[in-house]
Amino acid sequence: MPETWVFVGLDNGGTSNNATLLDAAGNFLVDRLVETPSRVLEGPEVAVEALATALTGILEVTGTDPARVRAVGLDTPGPASASGVISSRGATNFPQPEWWGFDIRSALEERLRLPVVYNNDGNAAALYAHHSHFGADASRHSSVSAIVGTGLGGGVIEAGKVVKGAAGMAGELGHVHIPMEGLLEDAQPVPACNCSFTADAESVASLTGIANNLLPYWLTRFEGHPLADEAPARAAKLVRGYGEKEDPLALKIFEQQAIALGRLFTIAANFTDPSAYFVGGGVVETGPKFREWFLDKVREHTVLREEQVRVAEFSLVRDLDMAGARGAAIAARDALPS
Repeated sequence: MPETWVFVGLDNGGTSNNATLLDAAGNFLVDRLVETPSRVLEGPEVAVEALATALTGILEVTGTDPARVRAVGLDTPGPASASGVISSRGATNFPQPEWWGFDIRSALEERLRLPVVYNNDGNAAALYAHHSHFGADASRHSSVSAIVGTGLGGGVIEAGKVVKGAAGMAGELGHVHIPMEGLLEDAQPVPACNCSFTADAESVASLTGIANNLLPYWLTRFEGHPLADEAPARAAKLVRGYGEKEDPLALKIFEQQAIALGRLFTIAANFTDPSAYFVGGGVVETGPKFREWFLDKVREHTVLREEQVRVAEFSLVRDLDMAGARGAAIAARDALPS
């Protein structure tokens, strides 16, 4: 691979695009967020132009000649196909009918006149987690990542590559059903997910799961708690801060989330047997004491065989706010023929 080549990573979000640049030697040329408005609510044509603006911006920030760009990696929130076609039923970040069934990868490729490689945002973050952890040995390992955000995203990496599946739906870890016995209290209602499932991982391990399922129950067990005076959506976001202060209600909620992730990883251990399990999301953005407590709880509730315990690692996703763009750039580089 020529040393002059570079690869752009574009992480598309509901409000911002984050861009990064990867050189042929595997070095990222920026160590911070470089954001521009994503403008997705203005429709596909405006949003694709905003992605082109994000590319121009990262080249200007790094002083890079556009002629050096060999390929572009793009990630967006799902649901979308493996090739970057937004779901025909719509998506949270792409609500207007013009987006339904829109091929965002091909549209950006046509606009830029460069190869564009697509992943959903969970897969892109999982790919970066894998490569940043294993480095030069990434192709010799597999991993499973769970990214706890508004929903529960993530991805499965095998031999350093994203497992996408036939329809691009592989790695949708949030909608894997998990056992609830021993996770829920005796009187606690079975949690429901926005996808219409009940008792899946996302119904517990997500911000939406806190707002809709966990917090309403635990507020009945801790009468007079300050969060009862907050609007539900705001209260759910405040739980993390209470958890860092070791508030008993918040710790109950996060313990249930950790159990859910442990059970999800237990299932993963029996179908993919990965080298590593990664946890990302808001919990990563907390203080060291709390995030290590949370990771320990996940590890405690992941049931592995003795042989797996000896070789499997548990770790937090690094550089989470930049993970999507960086994973997208890695995917663009790795899509080239050897």
